[in-house]
Amino acid sequence: MIIAAADGSALGNPGPAGWAWYVADDCWAAGGWKHATNNQGELTAVLELFRATAHLDEELLVQCDSQYVINSVTKWMPNWKRKGWRKSDGKPVLNVELLKQLDEAIAGRRYRFEWVKGHVGHPMNEAADERARAVAEAYRRGSAIPTGPGWSGTCEADAAAVPAPAPAPAGASAPFEPAPFEPAPFEPVLHDDRSPADATLFDFDDPAADWRSMSLELTSDEHARLVERARAAGTSPEEFLRGLI
Repeated sequence: MIIAAADGSALGNPGPAGWAWYVADDCWAAGGWKHATNNQGELTAVLELFRATAHLDEELLVQCDSQYVINSVTKWMPNWKRKGWRKSDGKPVLNVELLKQLDEAIAGRRYRFEWVKGHVGHPMNEAADERARAVAEAYRRGSAIPTGPGWSGTCEADAAAVPAPAPAPAGASAPFEPAPFEPAPFEPVLHDDRSPADATLFDFDDPAADWRSMSLELTSDEHARLVERARAAGTSPEEFLRGLI
């Protein structure tokens, strides 16, 4: 099994951004853009990891602090594909080109995801985060981009030296299962049995409507949960909510 961490970073979100995957100090890669989002960095880190290991037969365990990325790959992508990469409102899925490339990269691969909480000292996650942020900082300063050695000849030895995670105790969730964070399914479904009043209140498909602005009142507990889940996903509360759309 190959164990690797993947992470992204965006200064300003969007802003100067970087991505990185990490196996060991002599086995990692990074890149980025002058202007991108944190989610684009997170997706690209995983995409580039799958591309770098495409020639290998081992199972790939991806440690990732982005539940958006994990759920996109393991939960939402099949439904998006059935709908022509569109959401239930008919609009294109965000980051669709990256998602299509990732869908191709994972085809036929043996892989698992392990959600890890970001910025709490997890060694491999911190290593990937540091490298992704270094790229974002380099783009902001206009300095040389630290791209890393990539998958070099030493990577197989580095990957073999990392012990596989211990199996979960009987009755416990598998370690790669992402922690749930959605209060409702990602894709809203409008049921045919809605009353006329419901249709008036909740018909978001009105082409004349402008839904660019929406206010939301939260209780103290709801706000605390939102902040905690956004922090776990490595993004702002606003960007976290946008990622649910």
